[in-house]
Amino acid sequence: MAQMFTTLGNWNWLIFGFILMALELLAPGVFMFWLGLAALLVGLLSFVVNPSWQAQLIMFSVFAVAAVPLWRRFALKSGAASESNPFLNRRTDALVGREFTLEKPIVDGSGTVRIDDTIWRVAGPDAPAGSRVRVVRADGASLTVAMA
Repeated sequence: MAQMFTTLGNWNWLIFGFILMALELLAPGVFMFWLGLAALLVGLLSFVVNPSWQAQLIMFSVFAVAAVPLWRRFALKSGAASESNPFLNRRTDALVGREFTLEKPIVDGSGTVRIDDTIWRVAGPDAPAGSRVRVVRADGASLTVAMA
């Protein structure tokens, strides 16, 4: 085992880094990517400095531990983009509270309303076509409405 560490070379770190990054494709979670990046940094620095195997392991440990706060900072920045559109994956929730005109009357609790280029099924009290209704709840592809 000690002989394996003494033969750690620049190319070994680069290969190890690429293997870790490839493993990230098989098991995504962004964890292996940062370890692979740490190994690549050690490999690149080993071309310049030529450190001992102990120093290489210490550098890898330091880079791997430093990658965690970098990853958290990056994740928080990328999460801010989704905060600009909180209804991105819940578009029906964005309809709650809005008012629309009935396209077909609500008869026996069921009717339709046109929203942009889509016709939605609505449930609510009976009302004639052309009535203004307000969406009070969104449940999948069905909206619950009340008279506006």
